[in-house]
Amino acid sequence: MTPADRGAAGVRPLWQGRTVALLAVVLVGLNLRTAVAALSPIYDRIGQDFAIGAIGIGFLGTLPPVSFAVVGLFAPALHRRFGVERVMVVAIVAILLGHLVRASSGSYLVLVLASAVTFAGMGVANVLLPPLVKTYFPDRIGLLTALYATIMAMGATLPPLVAVPVADASSWRVSVGMWAVFAVLALVPLVTLLARRMRDRRDAADGAAPADAAGRPGPVDVPVERRKGFGRVLRSPVAWSLMLVFALTSVNAYAMFAWLPSILTDVAGASEAEAGALLSLFSVMGLPAALLVPILATRMKTVGPLIAAGVVFYLVGYGGLLLAPGGPLWLWVAFIGLGPLLFPLSLVLINLRTRTHEGSVALSSFVQSIGYGIGALGPLVVGVLHDTTGGWTVPLLFLVGTALALTVSGIVVARPRMLEDEW
Repeated sequence: MTPADRGAAGVRPLWQGRTVALLAVVLVGLNLRTAVAALSPIYDRIGQDFAIGAIGIGFLGTLPPVSFAVVGLFAPALHRRFGVERVMVVAIVAILLGHLVRASSGSYLVLVLASAVTFAGMGVANVLLPPLVKTYFPDRIGLLTALYATIMAMGATLPPLVAVPVADASSWRVSVGMWAVFAVLALVPLVTLLARRMRDRRDAADGAAPADAAGRPGPVDVPVERRKGFGRVLRSPVAWSLMLVFALTSVNAYAMFAWLPSILTDVAGASEAEAGALLSLFSVMGLPAALLVPILATRMKTVGPLIAAGVVFYLVGYGGLLLAPGGPLWLWVAFIGLGPLLFPLSLVLINLRTRTHEGSVALSSFVQSIGYGIGALGPLVVGVLHDTTGGWTVPLLFLVGTALALTVSGIVVARPRMLEDEW
């Protein structure tokens, strides 16, 4: 019996025979954003050892979404060839090595190459984490997606808070390399899952049914049409619509992380300290959404109200900055920060809009690789519009337009249709 069969039969206790898988999901999620935010607070200290420059900093800033986009395209092929557990182990090893080499970098080139390795591992893990959840927790998709999405948000919030104090107390190398500990912790349950999977395959070859730690049948390979999965996704309205929701949300998120402090200081006259605090508020607003939205999505007949809420949050926040910049800035920023609730919604819909494990892998790769690629353009487009017009009105109107575009793609995503039904 496959995990999907067990899920169809009823909901199992979360820890029952799946403790190791639960730890793997949580610890992998913790590793998926730490390297992204670990460098920016301490560029000045790194610059004391070797030159970086403004252009170099800008390149490092665009490297994560570009890496996620490029590497994510290869994740389905790796999954088909080696299996989700083995590829996930290699991805975490890449993250681990990347952290360590970044911490020992003696030049900007080494720092970039090590960062690319780290982000490549993250890009593969990004794509394979939803299928990993579908494999071991088909009956708890909403809860597990909420859990790892929240952990990812925490992984993005923690490094900026501790990077400078740790660098002051020791060195920037310790501040950058200490996140390798999380990768080591994640390897323990992942290697255990891989060993069990290999044992189950040997048992299956010998004619015995594979079993999990509680003596129940464990996950086995599901026969599906593997080579046609990703190609069929390209012809799916559900896939394209979900990708656009993810991409447009990423455009807004990356644009805000790059430009929100400048917008607040120029448009509303906020001080640098106030703008920095409001950027933290923008980031923190994603935590309750990451925790609640996936659970709500699994219990709703249609996710249309959630999509509408995300669009309204964006419109109210941007509208406040455009029409009432002298008003309560914290309120406008809080609304903009609630808009990215569409990010965890997109992650859970990868599983809710697929019936099979292979469908989940193909949809996850398509949505995240192309979505991150488009998202990387957000800061660039906003910056170009600002330089061209000399103000922030047109860039903010551009972001309003992306929010409205979410409504169109969201209409298709809201319908409870399955990817495989379109095949």
